[in-house]
Amino acid sequence: MLAVVEKVDGGYIASYRRPLKHSAEKVWAALTENGKLEKWMPNLEVKDLRQGGTIQFNFNDGSDSSFPMKIRDYKDHEVLEYEWGKEEGWVRFELSPQPEGCLLVLKEFIPELSDHTSKDLAGWHVCLDLFAALLEGKEMAFPKGEWEKYHDQYAELVARLKK
Repeated sequence: MLAVVEKVDGGYIASYRRPLKHSAEKVWAALTENGKLEKWMPNLEVKDLRQGGTIQFNFNDGSDSSFPMKIRDYKDHEVLEYEWGKEEGWVRFELSPQPEGCLLVLKEFIPELSDHTSKDLAGWHVCLDLFAALLEGKEMAFPKGEWEKYHDQYAELVARLKK
């Protein structure tokens, strides 16, 4: 299911909802432990996991370039929110226990729609698919073909929002 993107004050919020058949503890570990995090989002590295702490974005392009992102909100096993992008963007993961696992909600605040927005949305979509596979014990390479399919769908969605 595609993310829902809504206009809000100051920008847009994209929301992805993923019911998972795993405990909040297992899902939290995949979000916050570097050995697991690198398997579904290899650009991210947790440096200091706490309110006001840091997550680092590594470009992984051979340049050793990276930049820190401040953790804006943190509640152990419930909420992880950090800066995203060069502007006022942010990403927020929320976990809610459910009878048969937990619900993961990923929200991204997008200050302004751009040509890059659909790429970012498709990237999060595919990364969440990799995340779910990791929880099932499967490690997969980034599926570029899937990303391209979702990119086309998100490009259409973004075009509609810009009208």
